[in-house]
Amino acid sequence: MGRWLVNVGLLVGKELRSVMRDYILMALIVFAFTAAIVSIAHGIRADVSNASVAVIDDDRSQLSLRLRDAILPPYFKTPVEIPRDRAGPDMDAGRYIFVVQFPPRFEADVLAGRRPGVQVLVDATAMTQAGLGAAYFQQIFLVETLAWMRSRDLQSMMPLVVESRLHFNPNNESSWFTSVMQIVTNITILSIILVGAAVIREREHGTIEHLLVMPVRASEIAMGKILANGLVILVASMLSLWLVVHLGLGVPIAGSWLLFAAVMSLYLFSTTALGMWLATLTSTMPQFGLLVVPVYAISYLLSGAATPVESMPVLLQGIVQILPTTQFVALSQAVLYRGAGAQTIAAQIIGIALSGALFLGLALSRFRSMLARQG
Repeated sequence: MGRWLVNVGLLVGKELRSVMRDYILMALIVFAFTAAIVSIAHGIRADVSNASVAVIDDDRSQLSLRLRDAILPPYFKTPVEIPRDRAGPDMDAGRYIFVVQFPPRFEADVLAGRRPGVQVLVDATAMTQAGLGAAYFQQIFLVETLAWMRSRDLQSMMPLVVESRLHFNPNNESSWFTSVMQIVTNITILSIILVGAAVIREREHGTIEHLLVMPVRASEIAMGKILANGLVILVASMLSLWLVVHLGLGVPIAGSWLLFAAVMSLYLFSTTALGMWLATLTSTMPQFGLLVVPVYAISYLLSGAATPVESMPVLLQGIVQILPTTQFVALSQAVLYRGAGAQTIAAQIIGIALSGALFLGLALSRFRSMLARQG
């Protein structure tokens, strides 16, 4: 066992030197964990931002003017008042995402205790802004109407008052979510590619024969590649989480850094083993790239990083639980956002460990066969 550990350590050092000398690869890793994180956090927004709004005010009362003035940046652009006959053509032309219409006698009906409706026309081709924007309007109009009624001492007429409190992300900052999920995405794709490229590079350059004449076993070679490439991604991702996400973007980290690093190491063991297994199924780098793309796309889209698992069909919700990426996304959100401890995420840790053991077994089996054919 001692000799095995020494050989693995020496092979880890060899792999690290090989990675560090690949300047293009190192530049890609640095870009993925710095500029790419920042650009996605600021460029891809899940909340409403600068949405165009038009207003049709058939009441022109104090209340309707107050509600219109409450539609403010940065969520919405300054509302533009338009005639009724321009609503359809302007929305068809894409000039406005929302058209808000206040009916005649709107304020009078509110004072009389009736239930007048404010019509909000939504261009649902802008899917994210459309869904959230309608909810924003509801909240804005509710708050402003209550404030207006309070100023007239009419709030006592209301049977109840709704107060919303948001946990973990009280300002609905989309960058808090997208930046962390992009780190998870980078960890997954780069860990698979790095170890797979290391295996194929050795085979294409003929340096695999050098290893075969050395007194090392297949398991030692495989573990050297898995540990070395996993270590590079671990260091890069933790530095990105601290320097770029936490300090640069101002995203608060609620949980334990040490716990997250430990579970990330376990996840990296699983994904690097998967990458090695995929590399043994192909003979060239283009083939490996074509195989990685659907594997990564499926694991990402079904992980919960892009779409909540609860929004998927019931049958699919059960299937995706076997994916280590799904477990790691849930685990990352629990630790980094909600400050969960090891006991809370025990089920996810077990799931990742089992998938890692499965991928390692498949990788070692195929790797031994590949080395035997090379020999």
